[in-house]
Amino acid sequence: MALFLSEKQVSELLTMSDALQVLEEAFWHAADGEVLQHPRRRLIMPRGIYHVMSAADLRTETFGIKLYTSFPPRTRFLFLLYSSQNGDLLAIIEADKLGQVRTGAATGIATKLLANHSEPLRVGVFGAGWQAETQIEAVCTACTTQQVRVYSRSPERREAFCKKINALLSLDISPAESPEEVVRNSNVIITATNSISPVLQGKWLSPGTHINAIGSNMLIRQELDVEAIRQADLIVVDSIEQARLEAGDLLPAFERGYFRWEQAVELAQIVSGQHPGRTHPDQITLFKSLGIALEDVAVATHIYKKALHQGIGEERSFWAALSP
Repeated sequence: MALFLSEKQVSELLTMSDALQVLEEAFWHAADGEVLQHPRRRLIMPRGIYHVMSAADLRTETFGIKLYTSFPPRTRFLFLLYSSQNGDLLAIIEADKLGQVRTGAATGIATKLLANHSEPLRVGVFGAGWQAETQIEAVCTACTTQQVRVYSRSPERREAFCKKINALLSLDISPAESPEEVVRNSNVIITATNSISPVLQGKWLSPGTHINAIGSNMLIRQELDVEAIRQADLIVVDSIEQARLEAGDLLPAFERGYFRWEQAVELAQIVSGQHPGRTHPDQITLFKSLGIALEDVAVATHIYKKALHQGIGEERSFWAALSP
């Protein structure tokens, strides 16, 4: 029997504080060599894309696979969690909310460890969609934040987004009129768009800025221009292996000789202290987030254990669990 958990139940069980904690622990496990992981693979078809990513955390004795389909107008996510003690299927979890929260939590951890905290954090956000919500929540949960400014191409969308987030988080958040305004008035930048051309230009950056680039996880997408990559003193990724396959922000700089893969540092090395991270207040730091399967395993394991403790979810046989 496997425990089936719906999107609604995941939303009830998973808090950002919990996600930040379990992800940081998972990155420690990775630094200790106790994680096995395959980067995302995609099957691209005429009408849509099938995505697959898997990992095992030997410390928590769980492993799993995330499967999701992108067929317009929807993307649908499913996570299968297994026991590495006996191979039993433990849970089948609808994983859209799971993915949204874990992506935000990775940014929260990176910002906590890499931003210049000698002054209050002023956060600038590109994008006013689903992922941007938990990006802001995570940074505000992990760090003391003075203000948030948001830019998207639609004035109506960014106004509505700011009202929604202010109601949820009660923070100083307001729309920005231009991309440059976002960057000039912020010392932490988050790009959470699906743009195929840069939204952030390196010439706008000031010393000491920290950037979280989370929107591009395909080679055809690019949120940062080459100058932004060239200016970065420290480039951190969640997985170097996966970044080589799909980091659309880094490839143009690599091709022009402004970036070498040997420069990249994995977030697990920063979390564990194997790499010092920021070493000077004026450094420009970049976290290029791709979203890795380890993050899904960590959060899914937490959700599963919490659901068992609270008696939430429906036990089903494997095939019944996959049925509507």
